[in-house]
Amino acid sequence: MNKRTIYKKIWDQLLPDKSLIMLAGPRQSGKTTFARDIAAKDFQDVIYFNWDTASDKRRLIADPVFFSKIPKSSVSSKPLVILDEIHKHRDWKNYLKGIYDQFAKEYKFLVTGSGRLEYSRKAGDSLAGRYLKFHIFPFTLSELETPKIDFTDFLKNPLKDFEGIISGKTADNFRNLWELSGFPEPFIRGRKSFWSAWSQTYGQQIVRDDLTTFADIRNIDLVETLFALIPSRVGSPFSINNLAQDLQVAFDTVKNWLLLFDSFYLTFRIAPWTEKISRSILKEKKIYLFNYPVIEDEAARFENLVALELLRAVEIWKDYGRGNFALNYLRDKDRQEVDFLITKNNKPLFMAETKLSDDKPSAGLINFQNVLNIPAVQLVKKENVKKIYKNNNNNILVVTAHNWLSAMP
Repeated sequence: MNKRTIYKKIWDQLLPDKSLIMLAGPRQSGKTTFARDIAAKDFQDVIYFNWDTASDKRRLIADPVFFSKIPKSSVSSKPLVILDEIHKHRDWKNYLKGIYDQFAKEYKFLVTGSGRLEYSRKAGDSLAGRYLKFHIFPFTLSELETPKIDFTDFLKNPLKDFEGIISGKTADNFRNLWELSGFPEPFIRGRKSFWSAWSQTYGQQIVRDDLTTFADIRNIDLVETLFALIPSRVGSPFSINNLAQDLQVAFDTVKNWLLLFDSFYLTFRIAPWTEKISRSILKEKKIYLFNYPVIEDEAARFENLVALELLRAVEIWKDYGRGNFALNYLRDKDRQEVDFLITKNNKPLFMAETKLSDDKPSAGLINFQNVLNIPAVQLVKKENVKKIYKNNNNNILVVTAHNWLSAMP
């Protein structure tokens, strides 16, 4: 099974530069497995701590620097201390600051955490300058497929013919992701019945356990109702005001709940890109789910799957230090739209549109390409599609989605 190679490469790159590295991502996306089974192989001495384990918690409370009392294999050995779920410690930021300042030259620290880690880290700057971070995602087509096209070559020509690069397993991988999501446990088990049972508890567990212990939420039933409404809103500009009216609560209340969903990796949102686009929509974002098989509408689920693939790409590129990439969408007040735009330093690189079976470029893709003068790809769920269309001085690639996505670096 996949060894999370792309994340191991980022770990190897970051490891020499900082003694404190943070690994964030959705719950059950494989962070603990990565830390214990993959990153730990680089060290002779590994000390694993989990705040959720009662004996570990008691040990840290009794002696905050307990790890320093554990003998090393040799004088030259630099142990790895894995701190799992440490963000549940009330004063975790100051704790990390203290052990980093005291032991950075003698130990390496890998801190793993769910969205709460990401959310809490933004709440203060006590760790500023002391850590590097990267993210781990559920499985995506690009991670499951090897080898990949070179990153530099891809950005130079995102419409490259990938034939011969992909292995031919992409259709199977796509079907499994479509039905089971990319979360390792349901994906590896490979049964829709297991995913269904897993999915019912997954979102509820995060909403009722994680969100309520972190935030002062007085009406958890309304929060669950809000989360239940999201699958039907995927892929369209998302009006917080309309949701607030539907739930009969304040605009700021819904806004804060949605921020929590994003911060705990239940959802992610992408904003419209507005520069150089006349009559563009300035505010409304589009929302997507990490556990996208809950979406019943086929077109919306397909768009969500592609959105997560592209989000994984831009976040990994940033974690590698390749530049300031972002995922946006395009839409103007005349309702012309392109599902996705990849930018670097806020400059457009290429566009992507999703269609279930339409193998002719959409009007929105053509029109926005004429404005931005960048490559464009239309990804279709239909099999055995690969066509190049000329649009003035540009090309538009229309291709079966899993073939193109699998080759992304």
